[in-house]
Amino acid sequence: FVTRSPQFSDEMWARIEPLMPRGGAKGGRPWNDHRRTVEGICWRLRTGSPWRDVPAEFGSWSSLWRRFNAWAQDGTWDKILTAIAGSPEAEGLVAVVDGTIVRAHKHAAGARKGGSTELQESSGRTS
Repeated sequence: FVTRSPQFSDEMWARIEPLMPRGGAKGGRPWNDHRRTVEGICWRLRTGSPWRDVPAEFGSWSSLWRRFNAWAQDGTWDKILTAIAGSPEAEGLVAVVDGTIVRAHKHAAGARKGGSTELQESSGRTS
């Protein structure tokens, strides 16, 4: 078990924490520590490692993945990116997170009328 230094200073976290959703998944357990989860997601995005390789100190990789996707869909990541933009601590992270969340209008891919709009993680491929 390796203990890493925090990904964000307390000052940076003070800007992020009020933007985090309250509660947990409907009908499920309450969410674990948001800071640990956000730092785990950011660790994964900065390193480019597979989700399964995220260190256990950040929590379950599958929980991190689910929350990353949920927060991308509900706009939480957009709020976080806006709050930390311009901070030296966030240098590079804004581009990584924003480039990882690929938004497409449901009609752009020939989706059926009335279908849901989904966000998908970019594979990082350019062709």
